[in-house]
Amino acid sequence: MDYLSRLSSNYFCLLVIFITGTGWSNVAAIGINYGQIANNLPSPDEVVPLVKSIGATKVKLYDADPRVLRAFANTGVEIMVGLGNEYMSKMQDPKQAQAWIKSNVQPYLPATKITCIFVGNEVLTFNDTSLTDNLLPAMQSVHTALQNLGLDKQVTVTTTHSLAVLEKSFPPSAGAFRSDLAPCLSPILSFQSKTGSPFLINAYPYFAYKDNPKQVQLDFVLFQPNQGVVDPSTGLHYDNMLFMQIDAVYSALASLGYNKLPVHISETGWPSKGDQDEAGATPENAKKYNGNLIKLVSQSTKKGTPMRPNSDLNIYVFALFNENMKPGPTSERNYGLFKPDGTPAYSLGLATTASDGVISNSSSSSSGVNGGAPPLPPGAASSSTGYLSISSATSPDQERYRFLGASLWLLVVLVMGVLKF
Repeated sequence: MDYLSRLSSNYFCLLVIFITGTGWSNVAAIGINYGQIANNLPSPDEVVPLVKSIGATKVKLYDADPRVLRAFANTGVEIMVGLGNEYMSKMQDPKQAQAWIKSNVQPYLPATKITCIFVGNEVLTFNDTSLTDNLLPAMQSVHTALQNLGLDKQVTVTTTHSLAVLEKSFPPSAGAFRSDLAPCLSPILSFQSKTGSPFLINAYPYFAYKDNPKQVQLDFVLFQPNQGVVDPSTGLHYDNMLFMQIDAVYSALASLGYNKLPVHISETGWPSKGDQDEAGATPENAKKYNGNLIKLVSQSTKKGTPMRPNSDLNIYVFALFNENMKPGPTSERNYGLFKPDGTPAYSLGLATTASDGVISNSSSSSSGVNGGAPPLPPGAASSSTGYLSISSATSPDQERYRFLGASLWLLVVLVMGVLKF
């Protein structure tokens, strides 16, 4: 048995226990974010067995790294590729968009199951007028390019949003988008409704706890047993914050007339390590959040959220690896399920050691960020721009995101009757 086969076999057996604690459970709707802001990650070929071992059937990239696309050929794993914010202006030109598709998507189909392209990351909450103005034209150009190449039936076009696009999130039935974003959101939603692409949202209950550890009920954000919260308008019962956030987005979409647009969680996770002021960033909490989430999604008896019980949960855990070159607080570099050598970043109930499956870094990239990826436009720092920092609050909109999570929780604890004065 060759090295990669041994590695796959070892991790398949070990990580089944690592995730479930008992045995294999089908997690068909679980995806994983595969970022590469690091200089010590294993080669994409070595990553494939890790992805399979946790039962993930979907991978979200922040670029279109050809090494990764080649590695996942003939695996059946669905791939979402990304066009970073620095591409917005360029992608408005249909010729440029078609050239990009021809170079970065078409050559890998159908062997690599590329199903979606997200254009821009959290653009609407960057407070950048030029980015906002360029977003829809860029999405339309990419979709047109796919149509011209006969690929639009297998590859959809979307964009990701921060939860800060919401102005109101509690109760979930009253979820609403920010009024100042409605003029640009509505045509984007119309485009997505016509083309059949999902609405992507990045949601992190961790932020609500980090900013209010004395008031936020930890069990509620970690999918642990708790008394839960009832939406006073619908009577629906919620036992975790993430599902409340998802349903708030569904309500916001419905309020604009898009109640049939599917919602996918493009990022959610919990860091296993943080700075002194980053409450809750521990291996134990990361184990509970990610482990409970994966098990919850894998349950065949519970498909969706309280508001959408018959809708499949499509959730991408953030992230596959700890990434040592990400800027910002310590937590930014510690969201991974795995260390760069392929061993678990923290224990999730492993019955034995994973030392036999340690990945050699002999074939890993030494080029740092996105080695082997298509060249960037002049002045672009990385094709992953926009995901470099997910928790630092240095802009007004990032502060708004944090305030939104805190405000949601304050309302929740009032309803639960556990707010202490």
